[in-house]
Amino acid sequence: MRTKHILYKPNGVCSKMIDVTADENDVIQQIFFVGGCNGNLQGISQLAKGQRIDDVIDRLTGIRCGTKQTSCPDQLSDALRELKHAPLEG
Repeated sequence: MRTKHILYKPNGVCSKMIDVTADENDVIQQIFFVGGCNGNLQGISQLAKGQRIDDVIDRLTGIRCGTKQTSCPDQLSDALRELKHAPLEG
């Protein structure tokens, strides 16, 4: 099966990088966060794994962290928007 993959640099949050891969059917295969709240981000990653990109974008867009205008889940939704347009590999 062919996949698409990106490394996304989030803005305005504690995590420094989001590494995300989806298959040719836009189903999320894996997500890794670098930095941020490790346990929470592992949980989000596991919940999103196996889900369709658009479904996860719909659920996570607009989530805020405290007084920040964004959050790690919101930044993941931005990364997934970018991933949708990434070229297929393999």
